[in-house]
Amino acid sequence: MQVVTDPEGRLLWISPALPGRAHDLTAARTHRIIRICERQGVPIVADRAYIGAGARVTTAIRRPPNGELSPTERTLNRALAHARAPVERGVARLKSWRIFRRSRCSPNRMMVIAAAVLALERQR
Repeated sequence: MQVVTDPEGRLLWISPALPGRAHDLTAARTHRIIRICERQGVPIVADRAYIGAGARVTTAIRRPPNGELSPTERTLNRALAHARAPVERGVARLKSWRIFRRSRCSPNRMMVIAAAVLALERQR
């Protein structure tokens, strides 16, 4: 499941569950998250799983093979991590729901559960 939050970490949207283990970038493309944000002019700040997703997606800089990041690149990565911290807290808050940690149900049922959890989280 993909999660979209605002910069403060409040949950805005939870994607439908995909069966099996889908890569984060594949799931984002399946649900058209990147395309929708590009059309709306919404910048995306994402983790390294989204490297190569497009010009509007900001990700951390990978260390080159057998090399090191420059001080500027390290500073940029730190600033990005600082900007993503509230988002990660929002995702951690979602994971605090036991149903997401111990679920063994079908993806269809998980979509209904995720919609209910999102509605409850918005009431907090």
